[in-house]
Amino acid sequence: MRVQRSKLAASVFGAALLMTASGCSAPAATQEAPGADAGSAEELPQVQPDPEAIKLLPGDLQEGGTITMAADLHYPPTSFLAEDNKTPVGYNVDVAHLLGEALGLEVEVKNVTWDGVIPGIAAHRYDFTATNMSPTPERLEVLDMITYWEAGSSLIVATGNPQGLSLADQSICGKKISVMSGSTQQETFLPEISQTCEANGEDAVDAVVLADIQGALTQLASKRIDGIFSDTSQLAWAAQQQPQAFELLSPQYQKKEGDSIVALGLPNDSPLTPALHAAMQHLIDNGAYQAALDRWGLGAGAIPTSNILN
Repeated sequence: MRVQRSKLAASVFGAALLMTASGCSAPAATQEAPGADAGSAEELPQVQPDPEAIKLLPGDLQEGGTITMAADLHYPPTSFLAEDNKTPVGYNVDVAHLLGEALGLEVEVKNVTWDGVIPGIAAHRYDFTATNMSPTPERLEVLDMITYWEAGSSLIVATGNPQGLSLADQSICGKKISVMSGSTQQETFLPEISQTCEANGEDAVDAVVLADIQGALTQLASKRIDGIFSDTSQLAWAAQQQPQAFELLSPQYQKKEGDSIVALGLPNDSPLTPALHAAMQHLIDNGAYQAALDRWGLGAGAIPTSNILN
């Protein structure tokens, strides 16, 4: 059953603003991936229900039931479709199901376009989301958020880095760098870089705003842009899948303030928030969380403690 008893404390306003992403869409959701085929990766450890977390569930869910997780399934390696183009896979999908196991619940993963996730939660069509979502002040106006891992932003270029680009210096000033529409890279990080460029007498970065990573990779391969600035996890996946074409550069972008934490999202004051938070910490403590991250090459983003933000 879907939990429908909580109400948003504020109306959902400016959907495009609220959905400013920590993550952007990524290429080819039909590529082979861990867990997409039997025997292709280590199995996740089985998680036993956690009685203390279950006690925090609404009464009608303490004996079992189904909750829904909304995610845009075009974001390898965190949320996408297996080779059958039907089965949800990825780190966020693993986490959602592990949370369900810890709570004794089934989790149904719904494929929802990125800009429809928060409005869908507001309308009580879905119970929560695991979509690499940064806990921005605007989102916290309408969501409870539960921190669950640390992402990052990187630059991908043509293999060999022929222009010698880096996020650690001024080399992308004046260059054509793609960012995804509505992403944190577009809204915050690239403007910060351009401000630094201009303060040092260089040209601002020539931002090329595109709808998705697949289109950006096509433009990079055809040399219409010089690089792509997006989530490390999605860019690492592209470089792993096509090393002859793309190279992921290091270091990651160093934010001026804050960190790269991302969080689950639920409606404000959702009755599921305390239970999901307790289940998340249970997964961190028992090792299943780290196993899920490691399964997708994201282990460096592990956090020791989950927090509720509201």
